[in-house]
Amino acid sequence: MRSSGSGSGSGKSGGRGNHRGAGNNRDQKQGQAKGQGRPSKPRPEERRYDVGPGASHEGPKAGRGGAARGGAKGGPKKPQQRGRSAPATSREYETRAEERNRDRYAGKKDIKLPKTFPGAEQEGERLQKVLARAGYGSRRACEELIEQARVEVNGEIVLEQGKRVDPEKDEVKVDGLTVATQSYQFFSLNKPAGVVSTMEDPDGRQCLGDYVTNRETRLFHVGRLDTETEGVILLTNHGELAHRLTHPRYGVKKTYLAHIVGPIPRDLGKQLKDGIQLEDGYARADHFRVVEQTGKNYLVEVTLHEGRKHIVRRMLAEAGFPVDKLVRVAFGPITLGDQKSGWLRRLSNTEVGMLMKEVEL
Repeated sequence: MRSSGSGSGSGKSGGRGNHRGAGNNRDQKQGQAKGQGRPSKPRPEERRYDVGPGASHEGPKAGRGGAARGGAKGGPKKPQQRGRSAPATSREYETRAEERNRDRYAGKKDIKLPKTFPGAEQEGERLQKVLARAGYGSRRACEELIEQARVEVNGEIVLEQGKRVDPEKDEVKVDGLTVATQSYQFFSLNKPAGVVSTMEDPDGRQCLGDYVTNRETRLFHVGRLDTETEGVILLTNHGELAHRLTHPRYGVKKTYLAHIVGPIPRDLGKQLKDGIQLEDGYARADHFRVVEQTGKNYLVEVTLHEGRKHIVRRMLAEAGFPVDKLVRVAFGPITLGDQKSGWLRRLSNTEVGMLMKEVEL
């Protein structure tokens, strides 16, 4: 009976062992099947980390906790290595590459230059830059002047952009008027009565220089006006222009308004045009007219091209009509307009061009 019981017990245990062995075999086969496919991720406790120098591949460094190892989400990231040097290139490879480049470009000796205008290699400044500096607007606006065939250099119309000119030698014109290409300045002053027509006065009287003290260059006046005469007087640093404007050869006309007391004869204008005998010779007016009459008070306009001292006052006084007040309202093409007494204004480019045309510059 004991033997049979023990045998039965052993049989049960053997059955259980066989069952467990079959289960283990089945798990091993499934593990092998899984291993042949996608590898399974290790469990967190089986992961290995390198957390610092001296760390072994067997596990984390002693004394470091799970949080320092990164926990279940993985360990700390390794620092990226910067500045890795590229693998060295063999000298033979560099030599062959150089030979290939030399053979590739050996036959291309002629290099095509960018298209430009004829004579671009000459020295000077671009025309639109010169015009912009002279005050004709932005460079784009000056380019439009060239496109419209309104600009000429040395007598020839310029149509191409970027033409270079020498401001010291070349003659530039816009709409037929000469452009002051250098750093010249031109001003018109409405001189008040009592101001001396000099840039400096040793006696300390008020003079023209008092109105241009803050200018960056020295200016000088074109001609003179009597101390008690008001009106237009030009100031510039262009010596040749100033010389020609006052030279009798060019006959630049000046227009004056004079206040006299009448009555005046009808032939007064004819007398002035025919000529009035003065101490230094005859003086003739180019034009005369009565502008306004109030009783015996007359405002007359006299135009002449002479520039002798006190010429208008002496002519009218010799004709029997002393002048009470005299104002110069125009010097060539430059008019007084509504410019107030004592005001200084810069001439426009058009006005400068007209002045230069007046004296053949």
